[in-house]
Amino acid sequence: MRAIVQHRYGGPEVLSLAEVETPVPGDDEVLIRVRAVAVSAGDALIMRGEPRAVRLAFGLRRPKQPTIGRDVAGEVAAVGSRVTRFRIGDPVYAESEQGAYAELVAVQQDFVARRPGAVDVVHAAAVPVSGTTALQGLRLAGVQPGQHVLVNGASGGVGGFAVQLAKAMGAEVTGVCRTAKVDHVRALGADHVIDHTAEDFTAGGPRFDVIFDSVVDHPLARLRGSLTKHGTLVLSSGTGGRIFGPFGRIIRATAISPFVSQRLRPLAARRSGDDLAELARRIDAGEITPVVDEVFPLEQAADALTRFESGVVRGKVVLTVG
Repeated sequence: MRAIVQHRYGGPEVLSLAEVETPVPGDDEVLIRVRAVAVSAGDALIMRGEPRAVRLAFGLRRPKQPTIGRDVAGEVAAVGSRVTRFRIGDPVYAESEQGAYAELVAVQQDFVARRPGAVDVVHAAAVPVSGTTALQGLRLAGVQPGQHVLVNGASGGVGGFAVQLAKAMGAEVTGVCRTAKVDHVRALGADHVIDHTAEDFTAGGPRFDVIFDSVVDHPLARLRGSLTKHGTLVLSSGTGGRIFGPFGRIIRATAISPFVSQRLRPLAARRSGDDLAELARRIDAGEITPVVDEVFPLEQAADALTRFESGVVRGKVVLTVG
C-alpha cells in the first residue's frame, strides 16, 4: 500500500510517499481503508522530534514508527477474530496510535466509532484527536450551564471544538485568537472574542470560571489571576522549550494545585471510542460542526504540514486518500 514515511526527524521535507507492507489486523483490531486523515499538532511534534523529550517515546535517533497520523476516517476493510462491533464496509472514524498517513491502518476496536452521518468523510477526519481533547478537557473542568469559559487558542482544532462544546454545555464563552480569525471564532458561537494582538486577557480583565488553554503562552500566576476564586485552569498541550516543551509548566501546575483554592488541571487526553460516539451524536444533532481549513491529497503531506505550521489555519488541515 502507499503511505507517507519519514526516516529521520526534521521539517516537512523529511516526509515522502512510499510503498510499504499492508498491515494485518490483530484479533481485536479493525482494518480501516483510509479515505481522509487530518493533521494534528502531535504529527508535527513527532515529525520534528521536538521537544526533544518526545524522542524518549518515539525513537531517540529516528522515529520507531515511520508513518505518522492519528485522525482517520474511512470504511472497515477487515476485522479481527474478536471484533464484534463492526463489519466490513461500515463507515467509521478513529484515533489511531500512529500510521494513519496511509491507505490502510489497523486500530483497536475500542478506539473506533461509526462516523457521523451529518458530515462527509473529510470533515469526519477532522474530529478524533481535537474533538476528544476538547471534550475531555471540558469534562475535566466540570463545565456547568451559566459558567463563564475562556478558550485560549479558539481558532485551532482543539480550541474550535472547545468553543462549540462549551456553548452546547450552556456556558458563556469567550474565545481568544489573532485579528484575522476573530470573525471565524465568532461564527463558531463564541459570545465574546478577544484579539490577543490588541488585548491581554490576563491584564486585569474579567475573571472566568474555566480557562481552557491550548496555547500555554502566559505565566501560571497571570492565568490564575484571570480565574475566579474556585475556578479551573485546564492546560492542554502548548509551546515551550526545545527540550521539555510545556512539560515544565505542567509539572509546576500539578505541584501548586493542592495548595490553592483554584484547580490547575493538566490534560492528558486519551483515545476513546465512546467519546468518538458521543461526538458523532453531537455532530448529528447540530451541536458542533467540524471545520476544515484546507484539503490536500496524501502525496502532498509535506505541503499540508507546511500549511499546518504556518499559523494561519482555521480548524483542521486534512489529507484525502485514494
